[in-house]
Amino acid sequence: MEVIKYAVCDDEPFMQEKICDYLSEYMKGRSLTSYCIDRFSNGRSLLKSDCDFHLIFLDIQMERPDGMETARILRQRGNRSLLIFVTVLKECVFDAFEVRAHDYLLKPLERDGFTRTMDRAFRFLAQQADKRILVQKGTLCEVILLSRILYCEVQGRKLYIHQSDGGVVDYYDKLEAFERRVDGRFFRCHRSYLVNLDHVRGCRDGRVRLSQGEEIPVSRLRERDLMQALLYYMKERDR
Repeated sequence: MEVIKYAVCDDEPFMQEKICDYLSEYMKGRSLTSYCIDRFSNGRSLLKSDCDFHLIFLDIQMERPDGMETARILRQRGNRSLLIFVTVLKECVFDAFEVRAHDYLLKPLERDGFTRTMDRAFRFLAQQADKRILVQKGTLCEVILLSRILYCEVQGRKLYIHQSDGGVVDYYDKLEAFERRVDGRFFRCHRSYLVNLDHVRGCRDGRVRLSQGEEIPVSRLRERDLMQALLYYMKERDR
């Protein structure tokens, strides 16, 4: 089983300890032993790490960069860790939505609320972990994780699969056929493009902005549908 990597970023040692205790109890209660927890006392130290975490607990009220600024920098770098804000500030919920936070826990922490948040996070991680697609190029086959696909585009008779590591796989196929093989995280934003909603960071002036900084076109008639699909997907994903 893959080791689940957690990060706890809070400038209060007591709160760090409490989150770590809750995490350990949660994992033990589900007989899960393959995990590690890294602790950070500020946003700077978190940003200096490799940031290759499945889930990050992030305090908002810290010295600069505070938690929200740290989250924005992470997203700008293309980081896709689940973010759970831990704070006393209820009014920051809309900012949390902007950086696509997975959840929002208020201090003082309650064990039941923490458990429900972890249950939702685990359901999401399980859904994303093992889904993959097999692509055949002549006599060669390649397995591609759906979570790593940024978008697909068709040019002529070829389909190009653009991945988060910069790699591109091309083979002969129709976009309609590929669309039937993937799940609900993908949206047909243009007759020639299929985008992974997990990587969408914005939409403006007929362009979709992605997590790695790329931009792809969205049809004028599908722009509104894209935003509705994104909101619906995020809501369903976090149930």
